[in-house]
Amino acid sequence: MPKKIVFMGTPMFAVPILKSLYQNGYPISDVYTQPPQKSHRGQKINKSPVQGIAETLNLRFRTPKSLTENKEEFEFFKAIQADIAIVVAYGQIIPKEFLNLTKKGFINVHASLLPKWRGAAPIQRSIMNLDEETGVSIMKIAEQLDTGAVCNTYKISLKNNPNASEVAEKLSLIAADKITDNIDNIFDNKAKFIEQDHSKATYAPKIEKLEGKINWNESSKKINGKINGLYPIPGAFFIYNGERYKVLKAEIGNGIGNPGEIVSDYLEVACGDKQSIKIKEIQRQGKRPQNIGEFMLGSQIKKGVII
Repeated sequence: MPKKIVFMGTPMFAVPILKSLYQNGYPISDVYTQPPQKSHRGQKINKSPVQGIAETLNLRFRTPKSLTENKEEFEFFKAIQADIAIVVAYGQIIPKEFLNLTKKGFINVHASLLPKWRGAAPIQRSIMNLDEETGVSIMKIAEQLDTGAVCNTYKISLKNNPNASEVAEKLSLIAADKITDNIDNIFDNKAKFIEQDHSKATYAPKIEKLEGKINWNESSKKINGKINGLYPIPGAFFIYNGERYKVLKAEIGNGIGNPGEIVSDYLEVACGDKQSIKIKEIQRQGKRPQNIGEFMLGSQIKKGVII
């Protein structure tokens, strides 16, 4: 077992993995996470989920804005003399000069089956692309983003149309269960790292809000993939009478009409493939989420309307 681990992560996805290391007795020297963010209205400071759990577990943590050209942070990290760094959705590029500061390197938990979906939004992109499976890869961090050699992948099926939140939770728990075996194998020199086939790489850039706008001319499967892939943030949406409506949950139906036409009394929308999207949960701009029965009681979006 290593003597000193540095853990680097930020969102809820990283929390079960940090907890697993702690609960299994792995020595966590320091936790790095993104600095607290101001809320939209600037009234509240929001700590990252990883900072929250680090405080709860009484772990020493650091929140630098950037590691790039940060001499103070470089010297601090160097002085730790860590055996290994575990990186899980940290949200910052690790500068190459840091990569030699641990005995066994920087090991990344990436939420895709590399070399597919390198980058910031692998879960969302895999669902929106209608992939049949995805997973997590345990890999070494190299200079270029998500290009390092991989020692293990763990797959899950996407055939039952899960949303991004459900997939993230499942992959996080798998990684939490498997991370200790991987660390042990690395320290016992039993881990086999295999170089990626870079010719098969695909990329998962950060999701932009406008990508969420639904085009009803697309197929029902493609639209449903967008709804599931962008749940809960930023969300798939349509605009009606200048107002934004976020579609949170939906399923594919058999309603037929012109694309964008409401074909039933319960907000079933015709798509470009002679099928439909049955909206199950919706959120009007500035309002709370509602199930479709509640929403339709006061809605002006009735059968026959084009959205």
